[in-house]
Amino acid sequence: MTQKYSVSIAGNMGVGKSTLTRLLAAEFGWTPFYEAVDDNPYLADFYSNMPQWSFHSQLFFLSRRLRYHRQIAIHPNNVIQDRCVYEDAEVFARNLHQRRNMADRDYQLYRDLYDEFIQIVPPPNLIVYLKASVPTLIERVHRRGRDFERDISPLYLQQLNELYNTWIDDFTLCPILTIETDSLDFVRFPQDFLAIKAKIVESLTLPEKILAHAI
Repeated sequence: MTQKYSVSIAGNMGVGKSTLTRLLAAEFGWTPFYEAVDDNPYLADFYSNMPQWSFHSQLFFLSRRLRYHRQIAIHPNNVIQDRCVYEDAEVFARNLHQRRNMADRDYQLYRDLYDEFIQIVPPPNLIVYLKASVPTLIERVHRRGRDFERDISPLYLQQLNELYNTWIDDFTLCPILTIETDSLDFVRFPQDFLAIKAKIVESLTLPEKILAHAI
């Protein structure tokens, strides 16, 4: 039986996860699973009042991850996922709690649900972590023009970056490929995209021809 592959694209806000997911899905013929940002009914409220809506927003994302992972487990094709459940918990929810934007009891309930979740969900074959500095993230967030992200502070993004570094250092469930993206523009420059694609192929230790057609 041919192995089925699952790859998750991780990274801070605005770094290019959705775009890379779309490009790789088209290149490999894989099925993409995108983060449910537009479907989250709490997100605009969350950015206007984080202490009140952080638990609701994070719980929505966790529920969507559970749905996606169930669909991925039974999907016949290789898949590529925009953001993974691990960074939801270890970066975003943890940051909200550390900044006192999520109450202790809400955070504990969230962690309890997350800890149960990851016991039953198999990890991806590879996580691709797109890393960028705060100035790069701010420029890209402003470029995509979501109204509710307009006033995100550099400090918030820096705290997320620090938690990403901690998470990456401690994570052992599957391999992580870190790609520095400050000097890359894989939308405008095909050579940048091809370089990232080659690193992913190498990290999965399969010839590109087999990788692209394995189902």
